[in-house]
Amino acid sequence: MISIREQDYGLDVALFNEFTLADFKLFEEALLKRLAEHGKPDVLLDLGELKDFTLDMALEELRFVRDHSDAFGRVAIVVDDVWIRLAVHIAGLMSRSRPEYFDTVEEAQAWLNGVAAV
Repeated sequence: MISIREQDYGLDVALFNEFTLADFKLFEEALLKRLAEHGKPDVLLDLGELKDFTLDMALEELRFVRDHSDAFGRVAIVVDDVWIRLAVHIAGLMSRSRPEYFDTVEEAQAWLNGVAAV
């Protein structure tokens, strides 16, 4: 399941339980819409509640990132599961994006908003 919210800096995306191809298609659509309207969006990916992802979603994500590697601004990722973090890191190696990892959504939002951590 996916939740996508527009922010001043771009998009907040939260994933819950299983990340499916249908969820990724919604993310693609939101990202491309934001890109067309405002330029490269920064993206916060909250993976704290993600439990699993489908293989077809992973393949689509690799294709999308390869084809649109310049469509992203900064990427902030909130994740605590070591296996999900590894999968995200491997996917990041195949793109030009170099995400920053955070322990909380608030830290990630502060970074995207340009607010120095206390």
